[in-house]
Amino acid sequence: MKRVVVGLSGGVDSSVAAYLLKEQGYEVIGLFMKNWHDEGVTISKECPWLDDSNDAMLVADKLGIPFQTVDLSTEYKERIVDYMFNEYERGRTPNPDVLCNREIKFDVFMKIALSLGADFVATGHYCRKGEITVNGEPVYRLLSGKDKNKDQSYFLCQLSQEQLAKTLFPIGELQKSEVRQIAAGQDLITAEKKDSQGLCFIGKVRLPEFLQQKLQPKEGDIVEVSASEAKYKPEAREFRNKQEELEYLSKKYTYSPSEGKKVGEHQGAHYFTKGQRKGLAVGGTPEPLFVIETDVEQNVIYTGQGKDHPGIYRRALFVSPDETHWVREDLKLKEDQEMQVLARIRYRQPLQKATLHQTGSGLYIVFEEPQASITEGQFVAWHLDDELIGSGVIS
Repeated sequence: MKRVVVGLSGGVDSSVAAYLLKEQGYEVIGLFMKNWHDEGVTISKECPWLDDSNDAMLVADKLGIPFQTVDLSTEYKERIVDYMFNEYERGRTPNPDVLCNREIKFDVFMKIALSLGADFVATGHYCRKGEITVNGEPVYRLLSGKDKNKDQSYFLCQLSQEQLAKTLFPIGELQKSEVRQIAAGQDLITAEKKDSQGLCFIGKVRLPEFLQQKLQPKEGDIVEVSASEAKYKPEAREFRNKQEELEYLSKKYTYSPSEGKKVGEHQGAHYFTKGQRKGLAVGGTPEPLFVIETDVEQNVIYTGQGKDHPGIYRRALFVSPDETHWVREDLKLKEDQEMQVLARIRYRQPLQKATLHQTGSGLYIVFEEPQASITEGQFVAWHLDDELIGSGVIS
């Protein structure tokens, strides 16, 4: 019997994952990760991790599998929370869920599981794993979940071949409705439980308050930029080479306060992100204001009216070499190579047609259609059909 350690989160997905593995004849151990101690920044008065760990324990009890809790809050603080503060301070918007998978679940947690003699680690993610042979060696594929509405391959876009080799995704072939049916059929306490929101394993967090623990409030101006600014007018340009064209396409707009009018004040540019609409507290405009750029150096937020404001859109983005990751290393591009892919710049975004261009300075991704709110610090992931083959941090 192969031994599998399941990350039991106290939700329905991981509960059913554990049940299915036991049915398939694996020796299953349930492990709950406690990643956060600070109750001062969660929204709800109740303690979400305590409820979740109790639910996980009851599920393990019902399934008759061993269960224990592991405290990973020190590693979580160092690898996720400190990184988040650092990124926001730089004016970037990190994705803690992708990082939590790379740094905590499939690294720290996986090492603990393997030290317990596990052959595999399993999670309740909606994605699938495939295996092919390339040059006589096994190569693992990260495939989209069958439930297109719940596909979570994006959150696993930073996994390596070594991590995938040791991972199982028992519910990847199922629809969410089927998962709930199985849980109800087994009388699991999590069958009707709502899906968790908020940071990976922290529970619901008020982000501005969370950030204010480390990043001091600092009053600054909100500036509105008109959609008719000259910089948005398309210009016919001749490029000397491909690199110059790629740099031009991926270049973001830069602004100065004199280009717009002051419409309000904020408590810190580092609390805001591109595309944000809520929290600006500026009224009286015919269309709602959206953040089109944040300048943390000058502490200015630039906004534009309406979701079609030209300042929101860009055709291309850049990923630096040290932040480019190939799940499928055998498909990695060499310098001056191109690849047609499907890409997304945020979870749940429909896949977009795009071309990867590998240059000496890094990877450029040029989209067929302009993309809204390309945000530094977020992850871009690229696919061939339903296989996620690589990802990177948007520079």
